[in-house]
Amino acid sequence: MEIKTTKHSRSFIGTVVSAAMNKTVVVRVDTLKSIPKYQKSLRVSKKYHVHDEKGIAKVGDTVSFVECRPLSKTKRWRLTQIIKKSV
Repeated sequence: MEIKTTKHSRSFIGTVVSAAMNKTVVVRVDTLKSIPKYQKSLRVSKKYHVHDEKGIAKVGDTVSFVECRPLSKTKRWRLTQIIKKSV
């Protein structure tokens, strides 16, 4: 499933952590934040509510998603493709 995106839309890759809602999945995106003072890296994660029209994403899948118009109070993202299926 490939969806066309605009040139300037934000996109992320993350892991599905919940697929209990209808046409919505919760995706966790992990990033590394550097702390120069202590010369350490800190893993920071954030969760996004992503619109999955066909309901094909399952828990554990790696997916990519892009920004779109507001679809509900919390959904502002749309699933573009499933990169890696969970076993």
